[in-house]
Amino acid sequence: QYKFRDLTIEELKNVNKSYPNFTFSMNTYTFKDGSQKDLLNFSGTVPVKYGNSYNIPIHLWILDSHPFAPPICFLKPTVNMGISVGKHVDAHGRIYLPYLQNWSHPKSTVIGLIKEMIAKFEEELPLYSLSSSDAARQSELLSYIAKITEGGTDMKSKSKIGGGKSEGCFNKITIVGAGDLGIACVLAVAAKGAADKVVLLDLSEGAAKGGTMDLEIFALPNVEISKDFSASADSKVVVLTVNSLGNAQTYLDVIQSNVDLFRGIIPAISHYSQNTVLLVASQPVEVMTYVSWKLSAFPKSRVIGVGANLDTERFQYILANLLKAQVLAKDAWIIGEQGEDKVPLWTSCNLVANQTEAVAAHNSREKVAGRAMEVLKGKGQRSWSVGLSVADLTDSILKDKRKVHSVSTLAKGCCNINSEVFLSLPCVLGTSGVIEMVKLEQDPLVEEKLQSSAGSIHDLQQQLKL
Repeated sequence: QYKFRDLTIEELKNVNKSYPNFTFSMNTYTFKDGSQKDLLNFSGTVPVKYGNSYNIPIHLWILDSHPFAPPICFLKPTVNMGISVGKHVDAHGRIYLPYLQNWSHPKSTVIGLIKEMIAKFEEELPLYSLSSSDAARQSELLSYIAKITEGGTDMKSKSKIGGGKSEGCFNKITIVGAGDLGIACVLAVAAKGAADKVVLLDLSEGAAKGGTMDLEIFALPNVEISKDFSASADSKVVVLTVNSLGNAQTYLDVIQSNVDLFRGIIPAISHYSQNTVLLVASQPVEVMTYVSWKLSAFPKSRVIGVGANLDTERFQYILANLLKAQVLAKDAWIIGEQGEDKVPLWTSCNLVANQTEAVAAHNSREKVAGRAMEVLKGKGQRSWSVGLSVADLTDSILKDKRKVHSVSTLAKGCCNINSEVFLSLPCVLGTSGVIEMVKLEQDPLVEEKLQSSAGSIHDLQQQLKL
């Protein structure tokens, strides 16, 4: 099965010389899309000095295109070890390293990979000792991870890590990120009253600061603040508000930094809430919604970006209340890409009797839309206004309102878009996320703008390292 068998065998001989404790075998690996393949893999420990000396257990899978493709790497903790989710390790124990991202034969080797792994683990130890009270939950978690890597994954499983009782119709929302936007979402969702419980997952370092501390001081009912991913378990909706505040120099570096951040978050969230709807408010929303979809392996209907919901609500308000164009307002939307490239559009609900009337109606709408867009300019999106938009979306999802919102959804197949990109389109939302997309009125100019946005977003995504 291995395309470059001799090269693969030669490299594994070198690994065996340097790390004789590794054991080799052939097992079935299950990929995120559910496909399976028999792959060569090896397990063993690598020596790490972090104050004391530790032997860190790892499990490496060798793809059949090796050495031209990097191994898939996991920690293999014992029952008494817990995984420290961080920059290089996610909640499932999968290992992410620059060496893997930049893999290039013949420069890259498994020996070189293990050396970098040791160096990174000495900066940030990936495992810690569990107390006896946590050992049972860890055992269940290890069983789940084993299923992922050994061919038995059931992504629709409803088993709950942690052994909590079933919460039935209990409406729980988790908001990830305790910055200004995260706190604004907490306050707006709490005020809306749609959720029975709101968890604010604070991933910042150190003690509670600023708004998080104030939330603790004034103790809003039904709001919990936690640093533990397990607090998010069984959430109906998980809102992602985090953005990396690194020292990136370019726009691509900023986005890649966000991707790296999400690699440590999405697997943990999707592990504890396997049937949740992911609602992405992190920027750039189109790209980060795509990243969330890829990392979670959720169906496209359950991964949504806040997209142009706020702009659409403002647009409809301006049309109806300031320009008195009530007939147009209810079917008017802002679609496409957030920012300067957003596009005003109407759905095909307002059909007219003949072509002459259609042309007249179109021209009238264009004129009114131009005026509305001028009013909309410069409004900006402050944290509290985005928070109100998030509360509006979560309310529609939790209460199964079947209301139409302009949200970021997978646009492939719409307007002759052939790439996997997320753009804002009018969608009916319910408890399962996007129930259906609203049919758009055909407009060559609008299609051209959407295709242009899709092309630029796709090009950007191709440069990212997931």
